[in-house]
Amino acid sequence: MISYVLRRLGTSLVLTVLVSMITFFLLSTSFDGIVRSILGTAATPAAVQAKKAEMGMDRPVIVQYFDWLFHALKGDFGVSYFTSQPVGTAVADHLTVTLSVVVVALLITAAISVVLGVLAASRGGVIDRLAQVASLVGYIVPNLLLAIALVVIFAVKLDWLPATGYTPFAESPGRWLASIIIPVIALTVGGTANLSAQIRGAMIGELRKDYVRTLRTRGISPRSIVLRHALRNAAGPAFTVLSLEFIAMLGGALIIENVFALPGIGSYSFNAALQGDVPIIMGLSLFGVLFVVGINLIVDVVNGWLNPKARQQ
Repeated sequence: MISYVLRRLGTSLVLTVLVSMITFFLLSTSFDGIVRSILGTAATPAAVQAKKAEMGMDRPVIVQYFDWLFHALKGDFGVSYFTSQPVGTAVADHLTVTLSVVVVALLITAAISVVLGVLAASRGGVIDRLAQVASLVGYIVPNLLLAIALVVIFAVKLDWLPATGYTPFAESPGRWLASIIIPVIALTVGGTANLSAQIRGAMIGELRKDYVRTLRTRGISPRSIVLRHALRNAAGPAFTVLSLEFIAMLGGALIIENVFALPGIGSYSFNAALQGDVPIIMGLSLFGVLFVVGINLIVDVVNGWLNPKARQQ
């Protein structure tokens, strides 16, 4: 098991370095435009070259990258070109907002999906058909369209919830909850559609296996068979899909946060990309890669623990 974890960890580190290197090299092609954004459109070519030399952009790109990597390994990710705010502080501040929405949406998605998937697989009939229709609707309706519809209904027409903005939990738990309800619903609908369908399929497969028939002949209650045996065995695939939904929700934050004017990581990364704020973009890309790699590593380790055959891959 230890060698399996070390192999996965080594692969993850190599992938992180490669992605960060490719990102930096792509950004290096726009250094002139970034410097002109900092100095203004009236900047002369001589002023641009002088500013590039001041910022170290006149050095070979590979030297600049390893200089950034060396400082990043020490926890120094630089400062924003436009606000002079440390990258680590900026990312942490905006990440708190994003996670407050995504984590709540993920927990609700997991709870609803387990209930729908288990009921649809174990009861069948009308419940199964209703669950499939709900999943289909969740697939079809885009998050952006759903978000706009929710704003129109609950914020504009009924005036129950704020249309935009974010209130920190420490400032007012009630206003915090009101500010994230609509974004959470928008993220939950699509996630529930996917996860509930996966749980339903995994549960149907488990309930058709021989060990379930054996348990039934021994007089084990149907509820115990479903919850203590079939659901436990279906948890592996469901956990993998749940981790993918977590990553997808973080990706969807770019759209959701711009719709609701949330100061999260999605809207912040969008603005940083428009400005060409290289330190911020590198910090965000590094966080993104580490997050995805970390989630995949956790999934691999859990699956390797649950299924010894997976350790041989």
